[in-house]
Amino acid sequence: MRVAGVMSGTSLDGVDVAIVDIAGSSKFRTVATDGGPYPKAVREALLGVSNRVTHVAEVSRLNFQLGEIYADRVLRCCRKAGVDPATVQLIGCHGQTIYHEGAKPVNTLQIGEAAVIAERTGIDVVSNFRERDIAAGGLGAPLVPLFDVLLFGHARIGRVALNLGGIGNITAIPAGADVDGVLAFDTGPANMVIDQLVARFTGGRQSFDRDGAIGRKGRVAEDLVAKLMRDPYFRKAPPKTAGREQYGTEFVDRMVATGLCMEDLIATATAFTAQSVAAAIALAGKRLHASFEELIVGGGGAKNALLMEMLAQRTKLRVRTTEDFGIDSGFKEAIAFALLAWRTVRGKPGNVPGATGARHPVVLGKLTRAARF
Repeated sequence: MRVAGVMSGTSLDGVDVAIVDIAGSSKFRTVATDGGPYPKAVREALLGVSNRVTHVAEVSRLNFQLGEIYADRVLRCCRKAGVDPATVQLIGCHGQTIYHEGAKPVNTLQIGEAAVIAERTGIDVVSNFRERDIAAGGLGAPLVPLFDVLLFGHARIGRVALNLGGIGNITAIPAGADVDGVLAFDTGPANMVIDQLVARFTGGRQSFDRDGAIGRKGRVAEDLVAKLMRDPYFRKAPPKTAGREQYGTEFVDRMVATGLCMEDLIATATAFTAQSVAAAIALAGKRLHASFEELIVGGGGAKNALLMEMLAQRTKLRVRTTEDFGIDSGFKEAIAFALLAWRTVRGKPGNVPGATGARHPVVLGKLTRAARF
């Protein structure tokens, strides 16, 4: 089955599309990928409604507007790769998270109207992946661990799969472990704080620290890193999730209030991300009574050379990227949601209870059929 996966993460940096031919849960081939930023006005509108008290009219309008954008990006990916959209049988669309509360009562909201996507593309859509896991007692996140286990599990090597989007998350996979023997949870901020600092200090001219070039000019304020790591979240037992409600504007305001220069703040935010990952790996090892040899990094943060160096220094693990396994690091999550959508239409569970805390495995998502009369 040919499936398009669509992912837009908490950093609000844009939309990624991956078209994947799937023959089985771990048998697939990436046919095409395409990514690009949101229009500036759309991104600003999303920032305006994310984790804030806002007017429901704005959320409703954006829900339908994003449906149009997602449909357009799937069709654009097809055009650029010379893929006939008629050969795409399914779309798995995560949607844009504008609110996620990981504390009781757990709740979440992703927008991007599936009916619009199905109508514009003529393709069936699986959306709203997180709600069913929450209904089963889980946190609704992270949902990529199943993909991680299928791709990166090894009989003799303990591995940690790390995704660096807006928020960081790990899947700790002991040597020889199956889905029931892994642990996964959000580590804290990945690119989110770095990106916000860059945008603020450049007046929006830049939205991320390309290759870690700005941070490399700065000095890490280790005392501030230590202070930030005293947040009880990092000691909290998993399952646990993090999001913009923790690391959004207010968090960045407090960092800026320290008076550090731009370069030092960005270097410190980068080190904070690396240190939070190291702490998460140590916590996972302790809870699983396991050791790990390799850290496999995916997501946009894998392209930040400074962050990758800091991860190697602070985790003491051999750092690899998903490219070593034939997966473009920038499109890992889009590919994962294509696979999750494929599992949904086959009635196969997509969550990992050891990652989300759900009472049992569940089939994820809601299916919106394209009109065929």
